[in-house]
Amino acid sequence: MIDIQTFIGSQVAPHLDAVAALRIAVFRDWPYLYAGDTGYEKKYLATYAQSAESLFVLAFDDDQVIGASTGIPLTDETAAFQQPFLDRDIALEDVFYFGESVLLHDYRGLGLGHRFFDERERYARHLGRFDLTAFCAVERDADDSRRPATHRPNDVFWSKRGYRRQDDMFCQLEWQEIGHDVASCHRLRFWLRPLDQQ
Repeated sequence: MIDIQTFIGSQVAPHLDAVAALRIAVFRDWPYLYAGDTGYEKKYLATYAQSAESLFVLAFDDDQVIGASTGIPLTDETAAFQQPFLDRDIALEDVFYFGESVLLHDYRGLGLGHRFFDERERYARHLGRFDLTAFCAVERDADDSRRPATHRPNDVFWSKRGYRRQDDMFCQLEWQEIGHDVASCHRLRFWLRPLDQQ
């Protein structure tokens, strides 16, 4: 039985190391190919843990964190995620931003992905002041030779949940890929959804 628990802001502190390790493990796979950096993870997760209204949705198998999903008011995010909204004249105060959902392979296909979205959208509605939910995802070239033959993109899943791919909203983030000595810049595309949709 998988146990789903939610944590607000600093409540997640006892689990931050487990979430960091999970992110490194999951993002090592395609399409992120992230080499893993504990220092970066601590800095990234600190942004969320220090926000009084951030949300962590954690999935436990016994006492092991096997999945995690995050959300935060966009006003509490870093500038890299805020700027594309400012460029579109979307007020930061109107957006609840979803950081990521990560889940170990053995637990996929059990409906946890939907549960992660349900919990974050429910929480954003509970806060009562947001018009949009949003997230971004890395984009890779269609002919990238590293793409696994069995890879299935999440576009259909996101679209069925009401999220719309934005053709003019991107951010750039740096991370070190597996097999590379230095970090490089990667483009991530935003997806948006009006929060009043049920």
